[in-house]
Amino acid sequence: MPSLVAIVVAHDSAAVLPGCLAALAGQHVPAIVVDNASRDASAAVAEAAGAQVIRNARNEGYGRANNRGVRAAETAEHILIVNPDVVLRPGAVDALLEAARMWPDAGLLAPRLVESDGRFFFQARSLLAPYLANPGGRPAPPQGDACAPFLSGACLMMPRALFLDLGGFDENIFLFYEDDDLCRRVADRGRALIHVHGAEALHGRGRSSAPEPGRVFRSRWHQAWSRAYVSRKYGLPDPSRATLMTNVPKALLSALVLRRSGLERYGGSAAGALAFLRGRDALAQEGLTE
Repeated sequence: MPSLVAIVVAHDSAAVLPGCLAALAGQHVPAIVVDNASRDASAAVAEAAGAQVIRNARNEGYGRANNRGVRAAETAEHILIVNPDVVLRPGAVDALLEAARMWPDAGLLAPRLVESDGRFFFQARSLLAPYLANPGGRPAPPQGDACAPFLSGACLMMPRALFLDLGGFDENIFLFYEDDDLCRRVADRGRALIHVHGAEALHGRGRSSAPEPGRVFRSRWHQAWSRAYVSRKYGLPDPSRATLMTNVPKALLSALVLRRSGLERYGGSAAGALAFLRGRDALAQEGLTE
């Protein structure tokens, strides 16, 4: 019975899945791929790589799909949430498991994420951890293992029992801020979030899904909506009106100069904020109402 099972949510991810799954297999980590109604060969690619595949009839969103995968990983003591554009370097899994043994009270552990340009990604704070703000200083990435206020959902390891006890990812969120929310709930339980510096993962940011028309607008819609949702959830000021005031003029200017990219970007943010103010639900927006 494997002590660690990886959960990979795919949506039009056939181009990046082979590298992700090969790295997991090379470190003897079985994978469950939850396919969010891909229009490409994602499911077939995953099966060919030896992964267990769960097919969703519709795109359920990041959190809901991961929750389904974790529930299916019945033999796992720990689960490893991995984006399909993440490749774990040799030894990364052993380093994560060793860190879990060293700090048994840790709730979340994550590898050192290296972006495609070689940059070390480390987010020193989170919207949901404002008490850790450092407005007068510059963030200093850790040089070794360290506690952190936030760990990126691109790659996370945690005890399966804790994930299920917390209710998994918040299923009201379709996309964005579900990792911030999970980190906050883990921290509120008194469990540490550990950055494991010796575990390295390469992250091809933005390559999880193939490009599609309207993707930027949809992404920005959910980013604005989810930010407002988690802000309300934790009693923070609602950013929706400020988002509207910032993005509506930019969207109008983009339309005036026929700049489609700007219209999608700023229009999506404005539309998501307006939808939240009007009580529109993200799942209803995606046709996922129960």
